[in-house]
Parts: sequence; structure tokens; C-alpha cells
Amino acid sequence: MAAKRINLALQGGGAHGAFTWGVLSALLERDDVSIDGVTGTSAGALNAAVMLTGYMNGGNAAAVAALDAFWRDVAEAARFSPFQRTLLDRAIGNWSLDASPAYLAYDLASRLVSPTFSNPLDINPLRSIVARHVDPEALKRCRDLRLFVAATNVRTGKARIFPTAEVTVDSLLASACVPQLFAPVLIEGEPYWDGGFMGNPPLYPLFDETTTADTLIVQINPVRREETPLTAREIVNRANEITFNASLLKELRAVRFVTRLVEEGRLDPDRYRRVRVHRIASDELVALSASSKLNAEWQFLRHVRDIGRRAAEDWLDAHLADVGERDTIDLDSELA
Repeated sequence: MAAKRINLALQGGGAHGAFTWGVLSALLERDDVSIDGVTGTSAGALNAAVMLTGYMNGGNAAAVAALDAFWRDVAEAARFSPFQRTLLDRAIGNWSLDASPAYLAYDLASRLVSPTFSNPLDINPLRSIVARHVDPEALKRCRDLRLFVAATNVRTGKARIFPTAEVTVDSLLASACVPQLFAPVLIEGEPYWDGGFMGNPPLYPLFDETTTADTLIVQINPVRREETPLTAREIVNRANEITFNASLLKELRAVRFVTRLVEEGRLDPDRYRRVRVHRIASDELVALSASSKLNAEWQFLRHVRDIGRRAAEDWLDAHLADVGERDTIDLDSELA
């Protein structure tokens, strides 16, 4: 059977990006799945660039190994991070940093002090890690997969999409630039923040620049929560989730609208392609606290990776046959 061809849309989410690591590993180990284009934001963009670099060095197996090596380096750097779980949290198996003194201090300081003052040397531990694991020149030579990295222009408030040939260490750091932690990343004189503000992740590059009709969203941030946030931290977290999902929901509404017009014969199907949308997500990930996005312990990263791998394997078992045939997300109920 011919491999099913898909595009990937990878959300950001700090350490929860290890979920995407697990999903990608499961996909890359299959010979009945072929990836065409990948769009990513923040941790999603980092996963994609590392995967593509590995792929260029030795195909799918090397891509899986590259992801493993990247996340190991992230965990190694985190050994010196002030954001650590308390002894009690470690003893009871709680992954949250909510009781971490350093996290509590950061949580307060981030509302009072800008990174210009708290991090005047603009030290970003990710820079050296990304430089070791991403080869922009290898990305430029890639013809099998196309990569699109999203960042937000601070000055204009618009998304900038960096195609494969323009993906560099700086553009990846821009895509992952949390404004409470780091000063904007300057590229060609323009300041950039996390791409999640304007696209988490953006879908339109996949529609415009590839011929593949099926897009698989790897979703880290939940659109819907049943509980109303009550504490100050819960309110901030939920506000961030809503903000970072807003652009994705807007694009999905556009997809639904165009699809209806094509199916009703009101748009020329030769000009407007029928797009099919799929998603991999997990309630196990949703249950994790927001503070755990800063928990980069190796044990936790492997835990989140395994959640992603299980979610991907479940989706493949249930829905791979639907690729090329139908959506596996009910957009009407999703957007109602």
C-alpha cells in the first residue's frame, strides 16, 4: 500500500513540546506515512527543525535519533535551572512547579520586571543547544520536506513565516521567544516574539505551498476546559491558552467555510482545494499543570514523550485509513 501523505502543524508549549517529540517518533517509524510540509511554532518549530536536520543526515531513523539527542541536551541544561520541583513533589510524583520557590519568584517578577532588566545580557540557554542540533545549510538542501517557522513581529503585530531556506538559529529562537523571559530576537532589524501570538501553529503555509490535502495538527494547548479557573495562576494560564489558540480556531473556521462552498459547488474545485483536517491530542497532557511547561527534567520529558507516542499510535490505528478520504475532526462541533 502506498504511504499516506500528510502535512504536520506543530504547536508550541515549552517542555510539553516533548509530546510532539513522541508523536514525530511514532510517525517516522512507520513506512505507511509520508510527511510533506511541516509548520511549527516555538517548541513545535524546534522539533521540526531538529527532525529535518536529522532526516538530512540519514533519513527517518536519523531523525528519530536527532530528536532524542536534542531533548537529552535540553534536560542536561535544565539540571542547572532554578526551576526545580520540591522534594515533596518528587516524593509524591507531582510534575508541577507550583510549589517551587524559584518558579513562584519568577511568576511574580515576570509581572513587574522586564527581561531587559532581569536578563540584561540576554542569555538564552537554548541558543547553544539549537546551534548544536539544527543545521540551516542542511535544511536548505532538503527537497523532500518543507518547513515553515512562525514568529510574531513585535512592531507590526503580524506573523512572519520563515520558509526552509530562511530557517536559522535566530528565527527558531524568535519563534520560541517568551516575552516574559527574553528580549525580542532581532532579525534584519525587526524584533520578534513567540510565534504563538499570531499562529500556534499557522496552517495557511501548508495550504499555499504544498499540494497535500491532509493536515495533522499536533495540539498541546487545549481549546476547551470544563473547569472555570479560580486562582490567579489558573486565570493567567487559561487566558494564555485562549490567546494562543485564537489564530488556529480562526484558520479552522476559514477551512470549514471554504470546504462548504467547494462541496456546494459555489467555488471552483480546480482553484480551491478540499482540505482535510486531523488532530493528535491527549487528555493526559491537558491534565498537567501550566507550570510543568518549565519542567525540563529528563524523567518528565520522557513521560510527556511517551504520552505523545501513545496518542500517535492510537490515532494511527484508528484513523490512518481516513487520510485522503475524510476529516477526522468534526469542525462543526469543534467550532460551535
